[in-house]
Amino acid sequence: MSTQGASVSHKLKAMPEQNADRPKAARTAPIPQSSAARAPFVFRTDGLTKLYGGKGTAVVRALDGVDLDLPHGEIVVLLGPSGSGKSTLLNILGGLDHATSGKAWFQDHEITAMTDRQLTLYRRDHVGFVFQFYNLVPSLTARENVALVTDVAHDPMPVAEALALVGLKDRLDHFPAQMSGGEQQRVAIARAIAKRPAVLLCDEPTGALDSKTGLSVLNALKQVNDAFGTAVLVITHNANIQRMAHRVIRFQDGKVVDVALNETRLPPEDIEW
Repeated sequence: MSTQGASVSHKLKAMPEQNADRPKAARTAPIPQSSAARAPFVFRTDGLTKLYGGKGTAVVRALDGVDLDLPHGEIVVLLGPSGSGKSTLLNILGGLDHATSGKAWFQDHEITAMTDRQLTLYRRDHVGFVFQFYNLVPSLTARENVALVTDVAHDPMPVAEALALVGLKDRLDHFPAQMSGGEQQRVAIARAIAKRPAVLLCDEPTGALDSKTGLSVLNALKQVNDAFGTAVLVITHNANIQRMAHRVIRFQDGKVVDVALNETRLPPEDIEW
């Protein structure tokens, strides 16, 4: 294990997943990295449905027969009111939740047919998550927070490279309390991309930020997409953010009501907050 990894593991001895001596079988990816060359899409869904409630309570149709095809390498913005199904879709595509019916695929592998073990490996090896709140470990530096991922990834990028990509090459040894909200969110993005994921799933990544810091986060997402061709899915309530996307998907009552392509995209710095 690297010096960085050893430092993190020493601080988090209670976390068994940071154990470098675990069996090699646990590190085997269920999806070959070459799958992207065979599948024309990064995600596809067919009749995807998610129900909550029932058995004496009202049934909520969080997703109601969603059909989507999302190509590789796009920035996709998901818009819609609260409760319209955006986060539910992201959670199923990211392997965090199970569909009630219908199917979803990552590349040419069916997510909805994966076991819990396969979903764990899928999340670890192929998906990066960025949430509204940064979920950084406060007792670890930016470098060490990112190393939490690189210690378990198959082919991680160097920690310093991941932080430099989001504009934090001079903040490696700062703790979260020493950074602004925008900087902390960019650490979270660096942590998500350090394992070189095929997709980055972002749920309100600028929701807790002011305009200046929010735009710095959007720039970081664009940098990741430009540099690696990573597919980036962004849930937001800020409709102006759609102007930087390749594709905009609108949700209403668990259904996709519109899919639009942007012929002209704006750089983040030109977006009005």
